[in-house]
Amino acid sequence: MNGNILIVEDEPKLASLLSDYLRASGFEPFCLSNGAEVVPWFREHKPDLILLDLMLPGRDGMEVCKDIRAFSHVPIIMVTARIEEIDRLLGLELGADDYICKPFSPREVVARVKAVLRRTHDGHTIQAKGLVLDEHRYRATLHSHNLELTAVEFKLLQFLVANPGRIYGRQQLMNRIYPDERSVSDRTVDSHIKKLRRKIEAVDPEAMLIHSVYGVGYKFEPDATS
Repeated sequence: MNGNILIVEDEPKLASLLSDYLRASGFEPFCLSNGAEVVPWFREHKPDLILLDLMLPGRDGMEVCKDIRAFSHVPIIMVTARIEEIDRLLGLELGADDYICKPFSPREVVARVKAVLRRTHDGHTIQAKGLVLDEHRYRATLHSHNLELTAVEFKLLQFLVANPGRIYGRQQLMNRIYPDERSVSDRTVDSHIKKLRRKIEAVDPEAMLIHSVYGVGYKFEPDATS
């Protein structure tokens, strides 16, 4: 099997149709129809991806998505017939990975599921202590909040996160973020580090992720105390 997919849909015929198409593509689908059941089921079964309808009895999809994002980065594809919600979903404000509008082709849904799983499982996503870096989109989130990083800030954070605990000097970091060997001051790294810390602290004031090592450089170590 390619993975377990949780379908949260209160239209039985549509849920059954999606199940059939996903199963035919090698997935193992599970269906729920009530939003209030999703989080308890998720904690017990831990699916690989969730197809989550917005309009649900019990709890709506937005609330469910926010609840799951508080403790998990499992891929979520939102399904909506509410056109007025599209702008919010396009911004992925809820922490969703993609969205699909009703009516849709079941084949399109299967294709979206495969694409999202490839994107999140092919080594292009880094996760550490509530921090998620999506290399495809140059997007970094902390506890599902977008850090709004520049491309240079993203590359700097990405390199440090990929090498936790290792100390890198300013020149080493400059070589990583400016591979074209442009002439910039080594204090430029200090400026980028300050901005990164400021953006991280704006989301979580207690998140001590990037540490200075006096006279040497910087390291990423979320469990360190200094």
